[in-house]
Amino acid sequence: MIKNVVIVGGGTAGWMSACYLKATFGPKVAVTLVESKNIPTIGVGEATFSTVRHFFHYLGLQEREWMPECSATYKLAIRFENWREPGHHFYHPFERTRVVDGFPLTDWWLQQRPSERFDDDCFVIPALCENLSSPRYLDGDIFEQREDRGGNGAEPVGRSTMSEQQTQFPYAYHFDTVLLAKFLTKYGTERGVRHVLDDVTNVALDERGWISHVDTAGHGELHGDLFIDCTGWRGLLLNQALEEPFQSYQESLPNDRAVALRVPVDAETRGMRPCTTATAQDAGWIWTIPLFDRIGTGYVYAGDYISADEAEQALRAFVGPAADGLEANHIRMRIGRTRNSWVRNCVGIGLSSGFVEPLESTGIFFIQNSIEQLVKHFPDGTWNERLRLSYNNRVARMMDGVREFLFLHYYAAGRQDNQYWKDTKARPMPDGLAERIEQWKVKLPDSDSVYPYYHGFEPYSYQAMLLGLGGVPLQASSVLGAVDSAAAMKELQFVRQEAQDLVAKLPSQYEYFAALRQSSRP
Repeated sequence: MIKNVVIVGGGTAGWMSACYLKATFGPKVAVTLVESKNIPTIGVGEATFSTVRHFFHYLGLQEREWMPECSATYKLAIRFENWREPGHHFYHPFERTRVVDGFPLTDWWLQQRPSERFDDDCFVIPALCENLSSPRYLDGDIFEQREDRGGNGAEPVGRSTMSEQQTQFPYAYHFDTVLLAKFLTKYGTERGVRHVLDDVTNVALDERGWISHVDTAGHGELHGDLFIDCTGWRGLLLNQALEEPFQSYQESLPNDRAVALRVPVDAETRGMRPCTTATAQDAGWIWTIPLFDRIGTGYVYAGDYISADEAEQALRAFVGPAADGLEANHIRMRIGRTRNSWVRNCVGIGLSSGFVEPLESTGIFFIQNSIEQLVKHFPDGTWNERLRLSYNNRVARMMDGVREFLFLHYYAAGRQDNQYWKDTKARPMPDGLAERIEQWKVKLPDSDSVYPYYHGFEPYSYQAMLLGLGGVPLQASSVLGAVDSAAAMKELQFVRQEAQDLVAKLPSQYEYFAALRQSSRP
């Protein structure tokens, strides 16, 4: 049995990995995490999507325990601004498309077009975002979200606690990753993770080319059976010591830099929109993430189209006077993935494994899914090669699938007002996507026509993006012209009414978290 795991690197990737392994194996597997106090974490990836709740549930953590400690808020959707044209926005919500008489409501919307707002007509979450609503009532109950009523007529909106086992959850989280790493450090060390604050000076290989130990400046040699590389884009173990090559996605996704600001706010006065906002710019886009006590914001851009100084100036102008005097954090991003994330006795998790860009908040999803897959493929002393092969295939397909989904964002965007946005339509497509797009033009994406391997996004996400971005011509399924639309029209009307009822009943995000913080105080 593998009895000793050494994690090199802290931050979100290192501490999520350490805590998950301890929660799984307890005292049967020793976990050591070594991190340098001299190497800062990136610390700007503050948005997630809804699968992340499984991580906290697995660790036995309730929201009231960790969210106030991490300045956390709810995220119900991503709001895309100016991707089609200036002044236009739409939502990609955490809400599956309802089905009426066997067809998704989005397909019926295309056929009927009751308004110009597909998201408001087909989903309830956009209304919650517009009204700064919390997805939970003050007593902690979550709003009831019905996905498929089959066109059977309206029912009164009720209140019930959604099962943790439901696959699609109506929200994810925003949080301060620096505070989360601090929280998980305490959680992990209390449960037996050995925490070593030191600099790794050398990665030692044995005669087979496997890692035998890492040398540290103050603690000598740290030996392990399995090593996890959480050293970020440096890839100290995986890319440098083991020389595993990196495969760039730059040809498909040109954004390779970011500049970020942490903007203090008075959330009680300003309110907290329960979604991430992605606002298109001349050479990329700006994220806006509302935390409880500040806003995280940054400009993700392509260095071939704009300089670092120009990007910072654009970000400061976007934020306004609140940006005055704030220090900007400039980041060079490595877009792509390591060819194999598991090589010999080393597994890369986090940025050392791969990164696609922050557009759909997949960085922490990659960490979570990778550590879950590692536990499912955890080796014994025989180091069966089939486990390593299966793990590498799943991780590679996950990242390749996200690359395809993000490429679609740029390709399908209606915006073409400068060279950057014109070039997004001419970049080489990932294999198979061109054929899929032609299929989607006459039949909206479904489970048989999207990228076929697990990558975190379901067909409703593809539908929402194609309908919102507006750059790919779409038509409803031709059969709908011969099918009675009465039930679908009734459901479209009901969605609007359901959204209005929820907005009237739910507290604001600020009200909910102010009450949660008050109740969590000793």
